[in-house]
Amino acid sequence: MRYIVVLILCLWPVVSGAQDWEDRQVFNGVAATQSLRILSSTDTSFFAPIITGFLRDNPTWSVEYFVTGTADITGIFSNAPDKFDIIISSAMDLQLKLVNDGFALAQPDIQHPEWAQWRQRLFAFTSEPATIVVNRAAFENKSIPRTRQELIQVLRSDPDLFRGKLGTYDVRQSGVGYLFATQDARASETYWRLMEVMGGLGARLYCCSGEMIDDVASGRLLVAYNVLGSYAATRQKTDDRFEIILPSDFPTTMMRTGFVSKDTPHPIAAGDFMRHMIEMQTTIAPTKSYPLPPLDPKHDGASPSVIALEPALMTYLDTLKRRTFIKEWMDAVLQ
Repeated sequence: MRYIVVLILCLWPVVSGAQDWEDRQVFNGVAATQSLRILSSTDTSFFAPIITGFLRDNPTWSVEYFVTGTADITGIFSNAPDKFDIIISSAMDLQLKLVNDGFALAQPDIQHPEWAQWRQRLFAFTSEPATIVVNRAAFENKSIPRTRQELIQVLRSDPDLFRGKLGTYDVRQSGVGYLFATQDARASETYWRLMEVMGGLGARLYCCSGEMIDDVASGRLLVAYNVLGSYAATRQKTDDRFEIILPSDFPTTMMRTGFVSKDTPHPIAAGDFMRHMIEMQTTIAPTKSYPLPPLDPKHDGASPSVIALEPALMTYLDTLKRRTFIKEWMDAVLQ
């Protein structure tokens, strides 16, 4: 019987200078002699099945898995691109910019739909909606809002109940939060009205979906906006204290992406890992219950709800546009 050993690493520097990781673990194949390093924004528990599946077929390898925020990945990786083999993130725009800046190694042998990849370098492997999460107890005698406009009406109807109990991403610190916010703003002016209402009620700001879900479940928050649907759905399997809402007015679906570093010391193994990851998420995951949702082929790149992998995605990464957007967001939320 084969076993894969998982070790938790506490104080083991990998790149120059101290780095506070959200999580760092190493997964060992049964005969590991070489190691791949993955820099990722995806919680270890969500990505572990992909790693363990790879090591079952490649027992001479181990995988060192480093977790940090979406906004931090760009700086960490671009300063040491030879220290990591594969980069995984939910911030599609930041990933596309890294690839566009020449940091990715082409994988011409990977067969993937045009709408789910960029120049054979950046590959999408999940489809994940942005959701609204609400505390069930707080809405026991209230109508559950199904659109952003309905949420605005609910918040305005009972401001004392919701004051200080609303949460969303701090877009100044979160890459995926900034992505969701800019896409929402492009879709409708309703986004800005909602931010003004939430800001007026003292919205709390977060780095991560997991923390928002925790606080909604506990009742510290009653509503959290733009929470990653995959994280909420997994948590809901063991916790029914909250409800997940997929906004029907203009849903937003993110595709988690990955690429191989151009300076990887292990280009063949890194490419093999990418092929395994894509196959698992497009062939195996749809038939099994894994934490990460599969890449949904029904979207076929044509659904307006899916954020497209295209150059326009980098528009709001322009320094001036980002500064302007952040100022408008702060004016609305930090009242």
